[in-house]
Amino acid sequence: MDLEQRVEKIEDRNSKVEIDKAWETSWTRRSLLVLFTYLAIGVYMWSVDISKPWLNAVVPAVAFMLSTLTMSFFKKVWIKVFNK
Repeated sequence: MDLEQRVEKIEDRNSKVEIDKAWETSWTRRSLLVLFTYLAIGVYMWSVDISKPWLNAVVPAVAFMLSTLTMSFFKKVWIKVFNK
């Protein structure tokens, strides 16, 4: 494999990695995770006959959203501590 092909292969891989990173940090992904969390917990609460399951399912969905929003902060702190 010549140099140009190797460079092209690396650039293709980098492009895919950048797209994956953009997806991981996107609001679309976060919103879908919150929606699916809410629906799954709501269905579970409804199936075990908890009162107001759809209202009560909001709490864990919001908590999950907050955890996804704070992960980038804690990642930066962890990297600073780990790299010392």
